[in-house]
Amino acid sequence: MSSRDRILDAYESLLIEGGERAATLNAVVERAGLSKGGLLYHFKDKDALVQGQLDRLREMIREDLHTMCTCPEGASVHYVRSSAYEDAPLDRSMVAAAQLSQDSHPAVRELLESIHRDWYALILEEVGDPGRARAILLIGDGLYYDAGLSVAVQTTGEDLERVLEVVRGLVRG
Repeated sequence: MSSRDRILDAYESLLIEGGERAATLNAVVERAGLSKGGLLYHFKDKDALVQGQLDRLREMIREDLHTMCTCPEGASVHYVRSSAYEDAPLDRSMVAAAQLSQDSHPAVRELLESIHRDWYALILEEVGDPGRARAILLIGDGLYYDAGLSVAVQTTGEDLERVLEVVRGLVRG
């Protein structure tokens, strides 16, 4: 793993665990196991670190959108299935961005809104009805929200398959 990736992983973890206030440059240095000079070589300041995190998220979303477009089960099923939080890199990056969006970062909010619009557009293209597309988006959002509340309410296994059957019904109309 490159030093740059170690820095972004450390920053992301700190954001997830304690929000932006906990994700100081010194805390990132300590978590990444690098010197402050090593951090500053890759990211000249906190704004550059935020931008690095956003660039990483953009790349993951680009890959996710491609997967949605090519998924044999369809965009809607992929979206809902991938909304069941698994602590995957995209999950972690989205949670970190959500933490940043709470602290007045317009670029973060714009990116999160753009991601949501792109997911909605692919789902709408598949189902052809704005109401059904919105319902599918909200099902995925709800799964993600539930996972954030407690490990006890995560929808997995048979429960997830029952939810996906509802989604398939919405896709069929």
